[in-house]
Amino acid sequence: MTETLCTQQFTLARHLRDPAANPPPPGIEARRLKVYRELFYGAIEGLLAGSFPVLRRTLGDQRWHARVRDFYAHYRSQTPLFTEVAEAFIDYLQGIEPDTPWQLELAHYEWIEAQLYLSDAEDPPHDPEGDLLEGEPLLSCVARVLAYRWPVERIGPDHQPSEAAEQPTLLLVYRDAGLQVRFARLAPLAWQLLMGLPGTGRERLRALGDQHLQQGLLLLRQLREQGIIVGTVQRAVP
Repeated sequence: MTETLCTQQFTLARHLRDPAANPPPPGIEARRLKVYRELFYGAIEGLLAGSFPVLRRTLGDQRWHARVRDFYAHYRSQTPLFTEVAEAFIDYLQGIEPDTPWQLELAHYEWIEAQLYLSDAEDPPHDPEGDLLEGEPLLSCVARVLAYRWPVERIGPDHQPSEAAEQPTLLLVYRDAGLQVRFARLAPLAWQLLMGLPGTGRERLRALGDQHLQQGLLLLRQLREQGIIVGTVQRAVP
Protein backbone atom coordinates (compact mmCIF):
# COMPACT_ATOMS: atom_id res chain seq x y z
CA MET A 1 0.00 0.00 0.00
CA THR A 2 2.88 2.34 0.82
CA GLU A 3 4.42 1.67 -2.57
CA THR A 4 1.11 2.45 -4.27
CA LEU A 5 0.77 5.72 -2.35
CA CYS A 6 4.32 6.69 -3.24
CA THR A 7 3.66 5.95 -6.91
CA GLN A 8 0.50 8.06 -6.82
CA GLN A 9 2.35 10.94 -5.20
CA PHE A 10 5.10 10.94 -7.81
CA THR A 11 2.52 10.71 -10.59
CA LEU A 12 0.65 13.65 -9.13
CA ALA A 13 3.87 15.65 -8.66
CA ARG A 14 4.92 15.07 -12.28
CA HIS A 15 1.47 16.14 -13.46
CA LEU A 16 1.50 19.30 -11.37
CA ARG A 17 4.92 20.29 -12.68
CA ASP A 18 4.20 19.54 -16.34
CA PRO A 19 0.54 18.65 -16.97
CA ALA A 20 0.95 18.70 -20.76
CA ALA A 21 3.46 15.85 -20.67
CA ASN A 22 2.25 13.86 -17.64
CA PRO A 23 -1.28 12.54 -17.05
CA PRO A 24 -2.66 12.75 -13.51
CA PRO A 25 -3.14 9.71 -11.28
CA PRO A 26 -6.55 8.12 -11.78
CA GLY A 27 -9.45 8.85 -9.49
CA ILE A 28 -8.85 12.56 -8.80
CA GLU A 29 -11.55 14.98 -9.84
CA ALA A 30 -10.49 17.34 -12.65
CA ARG A 31 -11.70 20.38 -10.71
CA ARG A 32 -9.46 19.52 -7.77
CA LEU A 33 -6.50 18.90 -10.04
CA LYS A 34 -6.97 22.35 -11.52
CA VAL A 35 -6.95 23.90 -8.05
CA TYR A 36 -3.71 22.09 -7.16
CA ARG A 37 -2.06 23.11 -10.44
CA GLU A 38 -2.94 26.75 -9.96
CA LEU A 39 -1.89 26.82 -6.30
CA PHE A 40 1.50 25.20 -6.83
CA TYR A 41 2.40 27.15 -9.97
CA GLY A 42 1.05 30.39 -8.51
CA ALA A 43 3.27 30.06 -5.44
CA ILE A 44 6.43 29.66 -7.53
CA GLU A 45 5.45 32.31 -10.06
CA GLY A 46 4.63 34.78 -7.31
CA LEU A 47 7.99 34.28 -5.63
CA LEU A 48 9.84 34.80 -8.90
CA ALA A 49 7.76 37.80 -9.94
CA GLY A 50 8.58 39.44 -6.60
CA SER A 51 12.29 38.67 -7.01
CA PHE A 52 12.59 39.77 -10.65
CA PRO A 53 10.04 42.57 -11.20
CA VAL A 54 11.97 44.27 -14.01
CA LEU A 55 12.56 41.01 -15.86
CA ARG A 56 8.91 40.13 -15.47
CA ARG A 57 7.70 43.47 -16.88
CA THR A 58 10.27 43.46 -19.67
CA LEU A 59 9.44 39.97 -20.92
CA GLY A 60 5.69 40.56 -20.75
CA ASP A 61 3.02 38.06 -19.70
CA GLN A 62 3.46 35.48 -22.45
CA ARG A 63 7.24 35.18 -22.40
CA TRP A 64 7.43 35.45 -18.62
CA HIS A 65 4.95 32.65 -17.95
CA ALA A 66 6.54 30.45 -20.62
CA ARG A 67 9.92 30.88 -18.90
CA VAL A 68 8.55 30.23 -15.41
CA ARG A 69 6.58 27.18 -16.56
CA ASP A 70 9.68 25.72 -18.17
CA PHE A 71 11.64 26.31 -14.96
CA TYR A 72 8.83 24.80 -12.89
CA ALA A 73 8.55 21.76 -15.16
CA HIS A 74 12.19 20.91 -15.78
CA TYR A 75 14.53 22.40 -13.19
CA ARG A 76 15.43 20.09 -10.31
CA SER A 77 15.96 22.31 -7.31
CA GLN A 78 18.43 21.20 -4.64
CA THR A 79 16.92 23.40 -1.92
CA PRO A 80 13.61 23.13 -0.08
CA LEU A 81 13.72 26.81 0.96
CA PHE A 82 11.43 29.32 -0.72
CA THR A 83 13.98 32.05 0.05
CA GLU A 84 16.43 30.35 -2.34
CA VAL A 85 14.08 29.93 -5.30
CA ALA A 86 15.40 33.09 -6.96
CA GLU A 87 18.96 31.76 -6.86
CA ALA A 88 17.72 28.46 -8.30
CA PHE A 89 16.08 30.40 -11.14
CA ILE A 90 19.40 32.05 -11.99
CA ASP A 91 21.07 28.62 -12.01
CA TYR A 92 18.33 27.47 -14.37
CA LEU A 93 18.94 30.43 -16.71
CA GLN A 94 22.63 29.53 -16.86
CA GLY A 95 21.76 26.15 -18.32
CA ILE A 96 19.44 27.24 -21.13
CA GLU A 97 19.51 29.36 -24.27
CA PRO A 98 17.14 32.21 -23.34
CA ASP A 99 15.16 34.00 -26.03
CA THR A 100 16.77 37.31 -25.04
CA PRO A 101 20.57 37.50 -24.65
CA TRP A 102 20.49 39.83 -21.63
CA GLN A 103 18.05 37.74 -19.59
CA LEU A 104 20.56 36.01 -17.32
CA GLU A 105 22.51 39.17 -16.50
CA LEU A 106 19.37 41.20 -15.76
CA ALA A 107 18.12 38.43 -13.45
CA HIS A 108 21.48 38.29 -11.68
CA TYR A 109 21.50 42.06 -11.20
CA GLU A 110 18.01 42.00 -9.68
CA TRP A 111 18.99 39.09 -7.45
CA ILE A 112 22.01 41.02 -6.16
CA GLU A 113 19.79 44.00 -5.36
CA ALA A 114 17.40 41.78 -3.41
CA GLN A 115 20.24 40.05 -1.56
CA LEU A 116 21.68 43.39 -0.45
CA TYR A 117 18.30 44.72 0.62
CA LEU A 118 17.59 41.66 2.78
CA SER A 119 21.12 41.09 4.06
CA ASP A 120 21.74 40.96 7.80
CA ALA A 121 25.50 40.57 7.35
CA GLU A 122 27.85 42.58 9.54
CA ASP A 123 31.24 44.01 8.62
CA PRO A 124 34.25 42.38 10.30
CA PRO A 125 36.24 44.37 12.91
CA HIS A 126 37.87 47.40 11.28
CA ASP A 127 39.14 50.91 11.91
CA PRO A 128 36.65 53.43 10.49
CA GLU A 129 39.34 56.16 10.46
CA GLY A 130 42.21 53.95 9.31
CA ASP A 131 44.87 55.12 6.85
CA LEU A 132 43.57 54.26 3.39
CA LEU A 133 47.05 53.96 1.93
CA GLU A 134 48.80 51.96 4.65
CA GLY A 135 45.82 49.82 5.67
CA GLU A 136 43.60 47.54 3.64
CA PRO A 137 40.44 49.41 2.59
CA LEU A 138 37.41 47.34 3.56
CA LEU A 139 34.43 47.23 1.22
CA SER A 140 31.06 47.25 2.97
CA CYS A 141 29.45 43.84 3.33
CA VAL A 142 26.38 45.31 1.60
CA ALA A 143 28.25 46.50 -1.50
CA ARG A 144 29.11 44.57 -4.65
CA VAL A 145 31.40 45.39 -7.56
CA LEU A 146 29.97 43.93 -10.76
CA ALA A 147 30.67 43.71 -14.49
CA TYR A 148 28.13 42.80 -17.18
CA ARG A 149 28.12 42.60 -20.97
CA TRP A 150 24.70 44.24 -21.05
CA PRO A 151 23.51 47.58 -19.56
CA VAL A 152 21.37 45.83 -16.96
CA GLU A 153 20.54 48.99 -15.03
CA ARG A 154 18.83 50.45 -18.14
CA ILE A 155 17.03 47.40 -19.53
CA GLY A 156 13.24 47.54 -19.24
CA PRO A 157 10.07 47.32 -21.32
CA ASP A 158 11.16 50.33 -23.39
CA HIS A 159 14.81 49.37 -23.74
CA GLN A 160 15.66 45.84 -24.87
CA PRO A 161 19.00 45.93 -26.72
CA SER A 162 19.79 43.28 -29.28
CA GLU A 163 23.57 43.75 -29.22
CA ALA A 164 25.91 44.21 -26.30
CA ALA A 165 27.95 47.41 -26.13
CA GLU A 166 31.63 47.36 -26.97
CA GLN A 167 32.54 48.24 -23.39
CA PRO A 168 31.27 46.26 -20.39
CA THR A 169 28.86 47.75 -17.87
CA LEU A 170 30.81 48.27 -14.63
CA LEU A 171 28.65 48.81 -11.57
CA LEU A 172 28.85 49.40 -7.86
CA VAL A 173 25.65 48.23 -6.15
CA TYR A 174 25.27 49.04 -2.47
CA ARG A 175 22.82 49.57 0.38
CA ASP A 176 22.97 53.02 1.89
CA ALA A 177 22.42 54.14 5.48
CA GLY A 178 18.71 54.55 4.78
CA LEU A 179 18.51 50.86 3.75
CA GLN A 180 17.92 51.78 0.11
CA VAL A 181 19.76 49.79 -2.55
CA ARG A 182 21.49 52.05 -5.06
CA PHE A 183 23.88 51.67 -7.95
CA ALA A 184 26.58 53.73 -9.59
CA ARG A 185 28.40 53.26 -12.84
CA LEU A 186 32.13 52.84 -12.35
CA ALA A 187 34.99 54.05 -14.50
CA PRO A 188 37.48 51.27 -15.36
CA LEU A 189 40.03 52.67 -12.89
CA ALA A 190 37.53 52.66 -10.01
CA TRP A 191 36.33 49.18 -10.90
CA GLN A 192 39.89 47.81 -11.00
CA LEU A 193 40.72 49.47 -7.71
CA LEU A 194 37.72 48.01 -5.91
CA MET A 195 38.07 44.60 -7.53
CA GLY A 196 41.70 44.58 -6.41
CA LEU A 197 40.80 44.65 -2.72
CA PRO A 198 42.18 43.28 -0.38
CA GLY A 199 45.71 44.68 -0.24
CA THR A 200 46.82 48.01 1.14
CA GLY A 201 45.53 51.05 -0.65
CA ARG A 202 49.05 51.93 -1.72
CA GLU A 203 49.64 48.45 -3.15
CA ARG A 204 46.40 48.53 -5.06
CA LEU A 205 47.07 51.98 -6.50
CA ARG A 206 50.64 51.15 -7.47
CA ALA A 207 49.38 48.07 -9.28
CA LEU A 208 47.29 50.46 -11.39
CA GLY A 209 50.21 52.82 -11.95
CA ASP A 210 51.81 55.50 -9.76
CA GLN A 211 50.16 58.21 -11.84
CA HIS A 212 46.81 57.14 -10.35
CA LEU A 213 47.88 57.53 -6.71
CA GLN A 214 46.24 60.87 -5.93
CA GLN A 215 43.14 60.21 -8.02
CA GLY A 216 42.69 56.78 -6.46
CA LEU A 217 43.20 58.06 -2.91
CA LEU A 218 40.57 60.73 -3.49
CA LEU A 219 38.19 58.05 -4.73
CA LEU A 220 38.79 55.87 -1.66
CA ARG A 221 38.11 58.85 0.62
CA GLN A 222 34.87 59.63 -1.21
CA LEU A 223 33.75 56.02 -0.94
CA ARG A 224 34.48 56.04 2.80
CA GLU A 225 32.38 59.19 3.22
CA GLN A 226 29.52 57.35 1.48
CA GLY A 227 29.92 54.28 3.70
CA ILE A 228 30.89 52.04 0.78
CA ILE A 229 34.42 51.72 2.13
CA VAL A 230 33.77 51.28 5.86
CA GLY A 231 37.38 51.72 6.99
CA THR A 232 40.54 49.65 6.99
CA VAL A 233 41.77 46.41 8.44
CA GLN A 234 45.31 45.68 9.55
CA ARG A 235 47.22 43.75 6.93
CA ALA A 236 47.86 40.19 8.05
CA VAL A 237 51.53 39.32 8.53
CA PRO A 238 52.50 36.13 6.63
